[in-house]
Amino acid sequence: MANVALIGCTGMVGSHILTSLLAHPGVTRVDTLSRRTPNAASSAPQSKLTAFVSDKTETWASQLSALSPTPDVFISSFATTRANAGGFENQYKIEHGLNIELARAARDAGVKVYVLISSANASKDSSIPYTRMKGEIEEDVKALGFDRTVIVRPGLISGTREESRPLEAAVRFIAGWAGKLHSGLKDGWAQDSDVIARAAVKAGLRALEGDVPAGSEKVWRVDGSQIIALGKEAAASP
Repeated sequence: MANVALIGCTGMVGSHILTSLLAHPGVTRVDTLSRRTPNAASSAPQSKLTAFVSDKTETWASQLSALSPTPDVFISSFATTRANAGGFENQYKIEHGLNIELARAARDAGVKVYVLISSANASKDSSIPYTRMKGEIEEDVKALGFDRTVIVRPGLISGTREESRPLEAAVRFIAGWAGKLHSGLKDGWAQDSDVIARAAVKAGLRALEGDVPAGSEKVWRVDGSQIIALGKEAAASP
């Protein structure tokens, strides 16, 4: 049985992660930190879900540190956009800064497993600001030295977002159309948000049990093909 903390629970992937955690028989308690109340909070048992809601993100680390019992697994699907942040510099401060601050708070509190929803092609050496930021988040999280770190690297995330992103929506439409023709036309470069979520939960709980691939004892990177496999496995048996 596991206790799990989650940030990014109102986003496209994070909302599905929360749903998966609440439905999982092996998860005893879920604590979320968010700017707004997650949709699942209205129907989730109060005994299983505690949602801390505050737009003062500077209070999140202390709230995470004070959780009792201490979470076994901490999952971050927290992200923002350049547009919402008001430019890339602010996006970096928010997304990189908050992710690392909360990861550090989780480690110091005694969390054993950290799961990060990152991005395909993330690299600290990338010439593209977005993928470089994602890569730097990965590297800074790994340097914190959790017992096990799981980095989930989806390609294009297909599904429905609450906010409007016309260009991304067009590409998601193409991914959905390709997937209807044959899953092989889509799975390599795009994964559904609910599949990513199930894979993240499955990988995080496996890592807690020490059930990770050989050579991934400290850091387990889950890419497109593994996301699909773990997502399908989780759908068949959480």
